[in-house]
Amino acid sequence: MTRIPQLDRPLADCTIPAMLQRRADEMPDDLLLRSGSESRTGAEQLRVVRGFGGVLADAGVGVGDRVAMLSGNRLELLDMILAAAWVGAVAVPLNPALTPPQLRHALLNSGARLLLADDQGLAGFARLDDPVAVERVLSFEAPAVAGASVLSLPVEPIPAVSREVEAAAVAPSDIAAILYTSGTTGPSKGVLCPHAQFYWWGRNQTLHMRFTRDDVLFTTLPLFHTNALNAFIQAVVSGASFVVARRFSASRFWGEAAECGATFTFLLGAMVGILLNRPESEYVPHTVRAALAPATPARMLPEFKERFGVNLVDAFGSTETNLAIAVPVDELRPGYLGVSVPGFDNRVIDPENGEPLPDGVPGELLIRSDQPYALARGYFGMPNETVKAWDDLWFHTGDRVVREEDGWFRFLDRIKDIIRRRGENISSVEVESTVLQHPGVAAVAAYAVPSELGEEEVQVSVEVKAGVELDPRELIEFVEPHLPPFAVPRFIVFEHDLPRTANGKVSKAELRKRGAAVDRWDRESETADR
Repeated sequence: MTRIPQLDRPLADCTIPAMLQRRADEMPDDLLLRSGSESRTGAEQLRVVRGFGGVLADAGVGVGDRVAMLSGNRLELLDMILAAAWVGAVAVPLNPALTPPQLRHALLNSGARLLLADDQGLAGFARLDDPVAVERVLSFEAPAVAGASVLSLPVEPIPAVSREVEAAAVAPSDIAAILYTSGTTGPSKGVLCPHAQFYWWGRNQTLHMRFTRDDVLFTTLPLFHTNALNAFIQAVVSGASFVVARRFSASRFWGEAAECGATFTFLLGAMVGILLNRPESEYVPHTVRAALAPATPARMLPEFKERFGVNLVDAFGSTETNLAIAVPVDELRPGYLGVSVPGFDNRVIDPENGEPLPDGVPGELLIRSDQPYALARGYFGMPNETVKAWDDLWFHTGDRVVREEDGWFRFLDRIKDIIRRRGENISSVEVESTVLQHPGVAAVAAYAVPSELGEEEVQVSVEVKAGVELDPRELIEFVEPHLPPFAVPRFIVFEHDLPRTANGKVSKAELRKRGAAVDRWDRESETADR
């Protein structure tokens, strides 16, 4: 294996500035970053970060200040996230597609006074009633009209770099970024991500996925979420290069992967299904050996491997945690999250009383680590939510899993997604995996709707493959032999496109909100109701 430069560093060196500096010192001329036609070596990227650090410093940004960033994927977004960390500030990257209430909440919660935005982000910011805490707006793109303003604030282009600055003295425990979760059960929570958490993501993933300086890590995922942001850090730590696309395009995916020489990529379960449903004519021979693809339905793993030659690796990690559980990169075990990654203690408990459960018994997954600051430090401005999530110094994931006797973990469901029907607990994942076996189904979500008898009924929203006509009775006949009677869906809703979050996950919160206010087929009455 080619030497990896940044493993097993002293804790004091586990900060973003230290990682960037080491990469520039040890591999100054090796390619680090590429997007579109632009590419940079480690030394070039360090100069860019030092320069943008000067821009932030000249804008009055100091240690601990929060800097909001509202933009899609672009090199300048990554540059500014890194520059904020360089000067000891806290980056707050946000999804430019947030609704006005969501954006208002994030800006109020973070208290950011400086906003950096692209055109889409500026349009979203303009939909607010007032600028919240924001006092200054800088645009990644020159405003279309001289003297443009938004919410009475002038919009200025980001100033040209006039000086480079030295890195601030930051500790591994200091917060580098606040990353907002999707907020499916309430207002989105700003996760406090320390510098060292990014280092441990880079180190753990490098070791588990066996990255070397010969690898090319390719992502189409958004940089305002932990997956893509940490993929860059993995490249920094491992000596690999990182390629980021503007967005995910199923029709261009294999061509883009081939063009950049990708050896590893990052997918979400929804993206796997989309790629499998694309015509074979879009496939381009490539060099991708594996992909991190959490939440992929089990049946798709061997199909993806056979069709595209790529091994899909399941794992457990979240914005609050790290790579805590993962399938070895060269193994294929559909339906399993994997085994504990060294440095992590993963426990299964009874969520009702907190007691540890024996192997083979389903319960809630709890995580802690002996790697200092490998986990997030809480939720910004939400002390009650922080105490609840980190109860007894374990992070409570809210996921229902089972650990087998051989140490392998199997994901069952989100605890909040368990459906309670006629005295029985039903796994929405089990229902979904069964419905997905039907050859005409492209995607599905199972969720609870209120029952007139009390408790809940099972409703499924089904996205049918192009050109397929599917009768609901046929679908019920297909799933009945494979599900217990109480788990067979009562209601079926056919959707052209399932609602999804920014990272491609089906939004069950939106589906539950719709509830019965949709055209749906009722198995008990065999009539459509509204």
